Amino acid sequence: MIKTESIEALKSMIDIVDVVSNYVEIKKMGANFKSPCPFHSEKTPSFVVSPNKQIYHCFGCHASGDAIKFVQEIEKISYAEAIEKIAAMYNFKLEYDTSSGGQIKKSDILEKFNEYFKKCLDNNRTAKEYIIARGVYESSIEKFELGYAPSSQAQIEFVKRSFLPVAEAVECGALGDENGRVFARFVERITFPIKNQNGKVIGFGGRTITNHPAKYLNSPQTKLFNKSKVFYGINVAKEAIAKQKSMIVCEGYMDVIMLHQAGFSNAVAVLGTALTKEHLPTIKKAQAKVILAFDTDGAGLNAAFKSAKLMLEHSVDGGVAIFDKGLDPADMVKDGKTMELAAIFRKTKPFIEFLLENIAKKYDLSNPLEKEKAANEAKEILELPSRIFAEEYKRLAAAILKVPADFFKLSKKQSFEQKIVEKYDPAEAAAIKTMLKNHALLDMALNRIEAQMFEYHRDLFLLVSSGSFDSPLLLELEGNDKITPMSEEELISFLIAKSAIFYDKMLVKLKNSKTVPAEQKSFYMRKIMSIKERLKKGELRELDIDLIAKLDID
Repeated sequence: MIKTESIEALKSMIDIVDVVSNYVEIKKMGANFKSPCPFHSEKTPSFVVSPNKQIYHCFGCHASGDAIKFVQEIEKISYAEAIEKIAAMYNFKLEYDTSSGGQIKKSDILEKFNEYFKKCLDNNRTAKEYIIARGVYESSIEKFELGYAPSSQAQIEFVKRSFLPVAEAVECGALGDENGRVFARFVERITFPIKNQNGKVIGFGGRTITNHPAKYLNSPQTKLFNKSKVFYGINVAKEAIAKQKSMIVCEGYMDVIMLHQAGFSNAVAVLGTALTKEHLPTIKKAQAKVILAFDTDGAGLNAAFKSAKLMLEHSVDGGVAIFDKGLDPADMVKDGKTMELAAIFRKTKPFIEFLLENIAKKYDLSNPLEKEKAANEAKEILELPSRIFAEEYKRLAAAILKVPADFFKLSKKQSFEQKIVEKYDPAEAAAIKTMLKNHALLDMALNRIEAQMFEYHRDLFLLVSSGSFDSPLLLELEGNDKITPMSEEELISFLIAKSAIFYDKMLVKLKNSKTVPAEQKSFYMRKIMSIKERLKKGELRELDIDLIAKLDID
């Protein structure tokens, strides 16, 4: 443990500008420094570093803190590790409390096992050939630190000659103990070290190469390792996930390794059958869109169904990657189908649609009793958050299951939550909340839309467009969890739709106007029709201010 006095001494030396500039190119602007935020994508810089206050703050995503917090967040490491990183920058020698007696840590035991397994793989031709035959490159073997677990006796001898404490090795899951008989948990298996976000080994996965009935094994649950909480590959994928705001969640080790090998560096895997609530903090912290890429067999589809349901319930954006029967990501990479994979990941099926379609496949809809069971199961899905698109979901369920939309009435819980949302028009409020949270999108929108385009919440748009971010009305909207911000694509689609309605109304006003000279009407009408054509093509261009000013007609 680092001594408190040593940390305080280091803090007195730190200059936040020096620390941040090691990671981000910042430019002097007045008394502060500014740059695009490293924690979210933006074009207009909203990330400010204050040398006077020794803090950073992003006006887009609201990330803020001191130099230590910055290193923690940018590196995805613990407080102590951030202190050590900064100390290295300043060539500062930290002092440690050695009162623990110098006992070897359980994580260090796992690290030593990992090094041993890697050496065993180098010396085992059969194991190495198996990995290469699966399409794994040498560079991937090194990147993911694959190894080989030899016989139980060989591992116990390694423990003895390395003077590792057997009790601690058992406690951290490297060895097992059955009535006093110590044995190796992984025998004659390819090993996959499972690491936390900081890159520390917390457990292992093992794949048999001797046709053992248990094809894959994971370390047992320990104080270090909880398979329901950890993503395999998170240590190497975290930067890509943070940058792309997207994560591909697979079923197995090989899927992750092969996807990274093909350039999909935001891929991770679950260590059980499906995502759990314990995975949610990692997903929420990264603000990541989730792409489920499970196998097409029965177990894979079941895991995808459970995971999609969990994502929908907790308002996580994303969808399900649909593979041809019998294919999985690892096989597609091995077969050179990288372009096809990329297309599949781009065109995922939304969680709600995937769930409803699978319910429809599960039942014989030609049988009235079966159809009723399907509709009741679909109703449970529709009662999950969020409520903003409840009506659209009801219509989708009715179309897929071929039942009347009236069947899917709101439950009491939904009715209560709907009343909370009723204060706001869901679409307009979601768009304004998006601009409130992302000032780069606000800047984009201000040049492309008019306040008049907002039918219900013109007052809120005027507040956000004027920069009155501390207005009680905007703070209330921001704190309303029932209003979910849009993605950039959703916001642009919304603005295009609002613009189209605005120009339709302008066209009607122009036709009926008695103040615009007849000879000018046809000219302005052609201009408006040209704008409408571009909107139909999905083009959201900057406003023609002169045109709007001239056509400010009653």
